[in-house]
Amino acid sequence: GSAPKRLYIQTFANQYLLEATMLPMQGPGGRPMETITSRPIRVPLTRRFLLAAGAALSVLPMASARATPLADSDIAKVLAGRTPKEGGPLKLDIPSIAENGLVVPLAVEMDSPMTEADHVTAIHIFADGNPVPTVATFHFTPDSGKAAASTRIRLAQTQNIVAIAETSNGGLFRAQSEVKVTIGGCGG
Repeated sequence: GSAPKRLYIQTFANQYLLEATMLPMQGPGGRPMETITSRPIRVPLTRRFLLAAGAALSVLPMASARATPLADSDIAKVLAGRTPKEGGPLKLDIPSIAENGLVVPLAVEMDSPMTEADHVTAIHIFADGNPVPTVATFHFTPDSGKAAASTRIRLAQTQNIVAIAETSNGGLFRAQSEVKVTIGGCGG
């Protein structure tokens, strides 16, 4: 048979090297195949190792809680030059820390009489750090009875969630909350 092949995989997060040994073996029907066995190896924290780790981390994109130009343009389309009132009857319920960015629960509600003359027509949800900032738009009519909706959203990184509500009489209301994501949901 052939000699075992050794692979060394370095991970900076846990300061270990992983030594993987590929062993030749016989598979079904006598076909040759390889299996992998592995064991962690402790790495001493030398200046050279820390400099290499710092260099590797410096090229990673940094998460930002600022709005992206794309998010700003999406919000500007909804606002159309108007200025929303902060908070007020619009309530955005979302956890401040999301353990998993794949499923972040979100609920939005606005107190409104929901009459023909005065009702919420739409609530828009934006995530300023996502690749596509417009997360959802909920449309309402007086027949809805209540302007409330809930869903689960995906968040790529720590970012601000913005809710903007439009009313039938031209009013705009805005609510915002920052969500810290510990595990990314959009490829992060």
